[in-house]
Amino acid sequence: MAQVKRTPLADQAAELLLDRIRSGEWPLGAKLPGETTLAPQLGVGRSTVREAIGQLVGKSVLQTRQGAGVFVLALDASEDWDVVLRRADIASVIEARIAIESEAASLAAARRTPQELRLIRHLLKQRENCEGTREEYVDADMRFHRAVVEASNNPVLLELFDTFVPRLRQSMVEMLRISKPLEADIDHESHEAIVEAIADQDRSKATESSRTHLESLKAAISAR
Repeated sequence: MAQVKRTPLADQAAELLLDRIRSGEWPLGAKLPGETTLAPQLGVGRSTVREAIGQLVGKSVLQTRQGAGVFVLALDASEDWDVVLRRADIASVIEARIAIESEAASLAAARRTPQELRLIRHLLKQRENCEGTREEYVDADMRFHRAVVEASNNPVLLELFDTFVPRLRQSMVEMLRISKPLEADIDHESHEAIVEAIADQDRSKATESSRTHLESLKAAISAR
């Protein structure tokens, strides 16, 4: 038989503090009152307040500054990326990829090294020649796109791309399972256009080619 679970006092205190921040009691950048003030307001001890603040620091809502106090860093706790991506439909994920990869392609055109360009060309060839399972084809495609993002030499864009891969991979496999075979020549040409723009260091063309390819992918998926 299921039983009612008691929520730890620190969790309750953290939620009360977050509610007060959400309500606007403490605006962005404001300093929170000290533990001796907050403890009686929340009806808990100072150690519980300290633990609650620690939870909100961990969620990037609060920031502690040595010798200065605790300050509001954000007005709400952001959801975990995995939760956000599980809720998002695949079209929304591709829209986010467009924003990331079109900029990454532009930066790659400006920053790629000869070694990175050789890797991108090599992975494009692997993708073109892949005759394995749907999963293997999707993985080859993802390796190509990741190499383009990596050639942007922007670690934040690369980290963002990596968060999308698990959510996107299965959807791509499913799309290939239920759809007719892709127009391979056209699909390969769109990838070649990205590579040639990067090779020519043409930032605007790289952006356009990446966006056009992903917009086509979004349209194909939305039509299923």
